[in-house]
Amino acid sequence: MIRVLVAEDQALLRGALCEILDRDPDLMVVAQCSRGDEVLDQARHHAPDVALLDIEMPGSSGLEAAEELVHHLPAVRILVLTVFGRPGYVHRAVDAGALGFLLKDAPPVELIRAIKRTAAGERVIDPALALNALERGRNPLTEREREVLALSRTEPNTAELASALHLTEGSVRNIISMSIQKLHANGRAQAALIAEENGWL
Repeated sequence: MIRVLVAEDQALLRGALCEILDRDPDLMVVAQCSRGDEVLDQARHHAPDVALLDIEMPGSSGLEAAEELVHHLPAVRILVLTVFGRPGYVHRAVDAGALGFLLKDAPPVELIRAIKRTAAGERVIDPALALNALERGRNPLTEREREVLALSRTEPNTAELASALHLTEGSVRNIISMSIQKLHANGRAQAALIAEENGWL
């Protein structure tokens, strides 16, 4: 019997996932989480074989939860399930320690097969996503460039952006300029959009 933890913030979808998984005689849902920061405690308490993690959740992301599991409970295998087919997310999920990456619109039979393969230690990544991730390459941005671009989406004023990041305005302009060059963008807004669409933020 494969013990599964399901982390998904949307209650309706989480319930549907659990119902689908519990119908399979080889699977048993032992824990459910609606927040990323609940995953580690629930995993410690219920000892799942596989953690099925959404990427975007309150508290912390599924990628952050994956890193915590790998660090504290390395025996738990991780399968990321998301609506976001962004190539950067594939790289980040693998870097975080996930064995699998699957889209939420996958057929139930494919999800069940992926969980079983993940439990067996196999890598399971949607082929189209894997190819797209290879074609797009890895995130060209540094951590600081990611931080500045991400914050610039909600804080467009350079002076306030610099203040929030404890940087000089000149440093912020240089970082944004470098990001624009790396992403072949026409400006700050387009650079942030490109990075977001690729899952690099």
